[in-house]
Amino acid sequence: MENGTLPLYFNLTMFVNLGQYRYPVFVLCLLLYCIIIIANLVIILVISLERSLHDEPMYIFVLCLCINSLYGSSGFFIRFLIDLLSNTNLISRPACFTQIYIIYTYASYELTILSIMAYDRYVAVCEPLYYHDKMTPKMVSKLTAFAFIYPAFTIATCLYLTIRLPLCGNEIQKVFCGNWNVVKLSCVTTLVNNIMGMLASTTTVFLPLAFVLYTYLRILLVVRKGSSEFKGKTLQSVLPHTVTFVIYSITAFCDLLLSRYNVEEFNPILAIILSLEFLVIPPILNPLVYGLKLPDIRRHILKMLTWSKAIT
Repeated sequence: MENGTLPLYFNLTMFVNLGQYRYPVFVLCLLLYCIIIIANLVIILVISLERSLHDEPMYIFVLCLCINSLYGSSGFFIRFLIDLLSNTNLISRPACFTQIYIIYTYASYELTILSIMAYDRYVAVCEPLYYHDKMTPKMVSKLTAFAFIYPAFTIATCLYLTIRLPLCGNEIQKVFCGNWNVVKLSCVTTLVNNIMGMLASTTTVFLPLAFVLYTYLRILLVVRKGSSEFKGKTLQSVLPHTVTFVIYSITAFCDLLLSRYNVEEFNPILAIILSLEFLVIPPILNPLVYGLKLPDIRRHILKMLTWSKAIT
């Protein structure tokens, strides 16, 4: 590969460091994946079946968040579980780039969805008299479409630029394919990739983060001046979004930080855990946070459980 080629396979080198831990990790990850599927499906079913929740934009956005959790975790776990039991940790070129697209769009969708959820709470708290005029079904549809379409297009563009690169190696120091890991294997200049990557990061990561922080700051300023009852209701509504945002930001930052350092300098198990946090923790905690903190969802979940017990 000295002159640069398009390798048919990539080697995920971090699996080598798992050694005897492969099988315990497989059982643990399979259990986590099952929990993610069940927890998110419960929230999806509750919101889909209860028509009374369809009138509240917040629940539509929660539904999108749970669907995205299933999308991202499935795009990662299915391949990851297969690789854990495989003697060779080679992934084909098409499968690698497909995994990159799914994981990166999942990560971007999470932020754009959290952004429109933050906007929804901002309007509800700071401009309550105009809430129903601004958050119409048409506006909710537009915001939801934008949250999915823009990241899909941006990530596709970045991935296209990566696919075209001639590579001088095929080893990826991760347990899943990452765009930056592939770009680092390039034999030619990656200036265009870097510029597009910075643009994509700015528009799909840093701007949504800044927007969410701004809206929460404005909400905090309004809540501080309100009555105790107003503070209680607002915190009950905003707290789940805040918790979700903080959890995702921390887990995503861990993976971003890890990608900038030599993974071989870390404990292999610690490196794997840090790189997987944003793919595992948010999809598990999101449905738990919304199921426990939002009274309407919690009430309908209890109703569903009571109904299922009555049938059995």
